[in-house]
Parts: sequence; structure tokens; C-alpha cells
Amino acid sequence: MPEPSPLIKSLRAAVEAAPDDVPLRLHLAELLLGLGEGHEAISHAAAALQREPGNLEAQALMARAVAPPAAPAAPPPAPPTPEPPSAAPPSGQAYDWQRAEDELSGIVPPRFVDDHDCPAARAGDTPEPPHTAQDGAPGPDDTGGLWDVEHATLTLADVGGMDEVKQRLEAAFLAPLRNPDLRRLYGKSLRGGLLMYGPPGCGKTFIARAVAGELGARFMSVSISDVLDMWMGNSERNLRRLFETARRHAPCVLFLDELDALGAKRSQIRHTGMRTTVNQLLTELDGIGAADDGVFVLAATNHPWDVDTALRRPGRLDRMLLVVPPDRPAREAVLRHHLKDRPVAGIDLAALAKRTEGFSGADIEHLCESAAEQALMDSVRTGEARMIGMADFAAVIGRIRPSTGPWFASARNVAQFADEGGAYGELLAYLKKRRML
Repeated sequence: MPEPSPLIKSLRAAVEAAPDDVPLRLHLAELLLGLGEGHEAISHAAAALQREPGNLEAQALMARAVAPPAAPAAPPPAPPTPEPPSAAPPSGQAYDWQRAEDELSGIVPPRFVDDHDCPAARAGDTPEPPHTAQDGAPGPDDTGGLWDVEHATLTLADVGGMDEVKQRLEAAFLAPLRNPDLRRLYGKSLRGGLLMYGPPGCGKTFIARAVAGELGARFMSVSISDVLDMWMGNSERNLRRLFETARRHAPCVLFLDELDALGAKRSQIRHTGMRTTVNQLLTELDGIGAADDGVFVLAATNHPWDVDTALRRPGRLDRMLLVVPPDRPAREAVLRHHLKDRPVAGIDLAALAKRTEGFSGADIEHLCESAAEQALMDSVRTGEARMIGMADFAAVIGRIRPSTGPWFASARNVAQFADEGGAYGELLAYLKKRRML
């Protein structure tokens, strides 16, 4: 690569000293583009757009920088016949859209209609994300690192909206744990855990992590794949070691995901090994909290009616909490989270939150993916990269239906006709409030 000219060196130094000087930055980008340094020119144009989203010179420079290169003309004896203008790239020229996406990703900031400060909130099981890297390294244990023990950094303040869920968590679970003197005064035991239930994709796992953060505790997530083993007795041993690991890392929140699979009704299980696994889980839950061992059990399921009733007896998972689709403030927070790293312009979060009533967090993530795909394909057709706008959401939102409908159809029947002991009173009240009965 040739040595940059003194002028380019001086301009780079000046931009580094005054990063908010948009005209200076655009002048440098113009020179770099003329020298064939398109990648650096894009960076400076994007930085200018970050500071002045409506700057027409920056927008034009960005369009030139990401446009496909023109084919070199052959040395003519006579001037070539001009080609008619075309929006698509010339035939035979392949433009690397992946590279363009990589260059723009993380450089162009989100721009919303009502851009106010908002906590980085999430309320959906995002495939966490992919939603969702480990918050801490696995803790050492005698299992050879089979299970991860995370250092929880989230709190309920990171959960957008969902005030009713937070209040129920505070009253049923958090308040007794935060106030040991009052707990001793009233003789409140720490035995027992909390079972969260509701439609899939509504943030039960995220809330469990936030509870661990509220308690200043570590977090262990357990699913059926962490327990089941093909050899007789190994599943029970895995369960015992999981609880032992949680005790060694106390204070620790032990989260049992998909409890309907891990603790299914024994009357409906034909395989003897699975029944003994449920029995072992009951034994471990009976030991939790007996000596104030600092292990707090949370569980989640989409089908609480399929969970063995013995698991919900007093002293075990004796409190239930309904986690419903995110309310409007939560939906706005989820939208902001999934759009914050994408090149967007003119997005009205409040309008989108209003149109996504009944959507789960996972549904909203799918909506954002679909809108981004709409803009990407349009960019491929025209040969010009553009921002994601409200028109893209309008084009796809009519094709997406909330995935929570089938769950509420099943839950309605249980709440009306199979509510033994009033366990689903909270669900019944929600259905009546939403006029689903």
C-alpha cells in the first residue's frame, strides 16, 4: 500500500483531534474515495451521519462509496455509445453485499422518531439471543465443567415494562429474601421456589437472570439435556451433582427450564427411569432451604398442567407466577433492542409497539428480522444500500401473527374447566381482563 500523502496525514490528525467537525470529516472522506480508499471513506461518511443524520452531502457520499464500481471503458477510436441508466449492478459484476453490510453494521447508529433515553431492556427469550451470551465463566466443579455458573449482572430494572410481573416477584419471592430481620420476625421460611408459566418467547429465562442479579447471586440454568442420560442411575446422579454445584456457588439461583419435560406427571410416564428422575428431583427440592443454604429455585414451563402435582406442593415450587406477552412499554424496549445495531431511519417505536399487541418477545424479534430482510433484498435489487424504514415494517407486519394464540386457547380450557384448587386464578383474571373468555 503506498504511503499516504502529507495532506491525508494532516487531515487524519485533524479529524482525530476534532471528531465532531463534520465538514472536515467529509472533506477527508471525499479525498479518500478519490484515492480508492473506499472502506475508510465509508467509515468517515457514517460517522458524519451519526452526528448529522440529515446531512445531504454525507448521504450522497455514502451512496457513492457503497455503489458498485463502474466497468472500465475500452480505449476507443470513437466515443462509446452511452448505456441507458440502470438501477441494478451491470451484468457480470458481483458486488459483495456481505462486506457492505459488515461495513455499515455497528457504524450507522439507529435513528428513531422519538429518540429518548431508554434502558437496554429485553423481554423475550431470544434465543438469547443468540440473545444471549454467558454473563460469566463456568465455575469449577467436580463434573469437569459440564454446567455453567454465571455471574448475573442483570436486574429487574433491565426488564422493560411488565410492572405487574415485577410486583408479583417482589411480593412473592424477593421481599422476604431482601429483609432477613422481618423474615425472622414473622417466621417466614426460605423453603420453596417459584414456578413461572406462560406462552413461549415471553422472557421467563431473562426474568430468572434478572432475579439472580437482584439477589446478587450466581445463576445456573438447567434443562432436560443437562440431566437425562442413557445409562441407568446417571440421570439421578446428574441431578444430585447439579444441586451440589449450586450449593458450592451459593448464593445461587438454580433455574429449571422446561419443567414439564424434566418433571412430567409420573402417572403419564411409562419409562421407569424417567419416573425415578422425577423422584430424585422431588428429593433435591425437599433439601433446598432446609439449612438456609443460599440456593433459590426458579422454574419455568409453557405447560404447567403437565407438571407433576407433587412438584407444586408446599415447600417445593409452591408459588406460581404468570408471565404474559410484553405490554406496550416492554414491546417498545424489545423493538429498540433488536434495532439498535441495525441501520434504521425514521422508526416510530411507539406506533410499532401499538401494532404488535399480543406479540411475544420472540415474535417481535422475528418482525425486526423480516423488516431487515425486506430492506436488504430491496438494496440487492436496486444496487444501492439503504436504511431500514417504517415502509419495510408496513410491508411485513401484516404477514406475521402472534404465536401466543394457540397457547391461550389451551390455557383458557384449563383455567375454565380444570382449575384444581384455584392454581390458575391469575391466568383466569388475565383472560377476563383481555376479554378472552
